[in-house]
Amino acid sequence: MQAIEAFIETQGGPEVIDWRDVTLGDPAPGHVLVRQTAVGLNYIDIYHRDGTYPVELPSGLGLEAAGAVIAVGADVHGLRPGDRVATFGPQRNAYASARLVPAASLFKLPAAIDDGTAAAALLKACTVEAFVERCAKVEAGWPVLVHAAAGGVGLILVQWLKAIGATVIGTVSSEAKEQAAREAGADHVIRYKQDDVAAHVREITDGQGVPVTFDGIGMTTWATSLKATARRGLIVSYGNAGGSVTGVNLGVLAQHGSQFVTRPTLFDYYLHPGERAAGAARVFEMIESGAVQITIGQRYSLGDAARAHADLEAGRTTGSSLLIPEHF
Repeated sequence: MQAIEAFIETQGGPEVIDWRDVTLGDPAPGHVLVRQTAVGLNYIDIYHRDGTYPVELPSGLGLEAAGAVIAVGADVHGLRPGDRVATFGPQRNAYASARLVPAASLFKLPAAIDDGTAAAALLKACTVEAFVERCAKVEAGWPVLVHAAAGGVGLILVQWLKAIGATVIGTVSSEAKEQAAREAGADHVIRYKQDDVAAHVREITDGQGVPVTFDGIGMTTWATSLKATARRGLIVSYGNAGGSVTGVNLGVLAQHGSQFVTRPTLFDYYLHPGERAAGAARVFEMIESGAVQITIGQRYSLGDAARAHADLEAGRTTGSSLLIPEHF
């Protein structure tokens, strides 16, 4: 089968993304040949491309995609040609029209969830499931701070937290993003470019701060997260859009009230098959019930991946973004 795929030979700006034609043979034992219909764009793709997360070069790009099974190798059970599937990695080769994928990394899609929704949601929603329910263990009634509440992960976080009964305080950069966060269910929205986020959070929480802060920005919001989080509260730092948080001073955590901080990764919470199956089932349940609705704000042709990266880095996107192989 003929396919086209993205690759990088050096790490740098969007311009380092290149393309090549490949011929895909029959799947090896334990592998599946998948024709991809939608590819998810995630900030981790940028970290792999720009060197924030070092990768062995040359490298493919992208973790998240959905499509249909074309052929299965030996020792593959539970999948057959025609099945609709999705993956969030850890293999970095999702920017492709078709590819060979380990069967263990695929999730069979329910009929009610279309390919675009799956590609836009799986990695982000599984991230939210793991961080909210298994990492922070948020409880009903808690006030929770969500930075970048109108982003791909942010909008899912807001909806998920509301569904389990939390009070959501979101930060955004613009009026349009404020509207998106409010429509997702945010109880309070703070414009971080013009307002003192920590002060507003303390005001909303009667001076106590929030027991959990979800910070997908990084260094530029680190001080704010410390100030907004309650005594013995938890900061879940999971992104580097505003630079990596380095040199964390444990004494600072003490000064802000014996706080906790964690830097979780999705794959540590989806390490074993049982964890993966349970987490994905919970995600599909939340989407099928309507508790979480996936906002696809942008669609690009697969060949426009460099432009999509530039838009995401510049904050020009809202919700999730897709790359569509058929448009290449």
